[in-house]
Amino acid sequence: MDICDILSADAIKVPLEASNKQEAIDELVDVLASTGKISDAEELKRVVWDRETQRSTGISEGLAIPHGKCSNLDNLVVAVGRPSEPLDFDSIDNQPVQLIVLLVSPENRIADHIQALGKISRMMTSGSFRNSAYSAKTSEEMYELFKRETAAESN
Repeated sequence: MDICDILSADAIKVPLEASNKQEAIDELVDVLASTGKISDAEELKRVVWDRETQRSTGISEGLAIPHGKCSNLDNLVVAVGRPSEPLDFDSIDNQPVQLIVLLVSPENRIADHIQALGKISRMMTSGSFRNSAYSAKTSEEMYELFKRETAAESN
C-alpha cells in the first residue's frame, strides 16, 4: 500500500485553524467530508474521538495519528493537517504536535489499517521528512512532499 493511494491533495489542510486536539480532529474530518470521501462526518468524529479518549495518538517527534474504524466506510481514508502553531496532544513524549495524520478504515480492513499506520510511522522516522512536513507552507507543498517520500520508498 502506498499512502498516496489513499491521500489526495484536497484532503490536506495547511494550516489548520484548530487550537486544540478535538478541534483538529473535527477539522480534518470536515476536510474529508468536503472531498466527498465520507458520508457521515459526525459519526466519524465520534469514532475517532472515542479512540482518542482511550489513549492519545500523539506518538512523539511532533506527530499525531488519530485513527479509528467506522462501519459506514468502503475504503481507507486519510487527511493531513499542519497546525498553525504546535498543539498539545497529550503526546507520549509530552511535546506538542506539528503534524496530524488522520486515518479511518472500514471495520473489516484491520490489516490494511495496521499497514497504513505502519507506513505513516515509518515515513516520520526520517528527520528530513519530518522537518519538511513541519515547515510546509501550503497543502500542495505537503502533498508533493508525501508523493516524493512514497516514491522514494517504492524504489
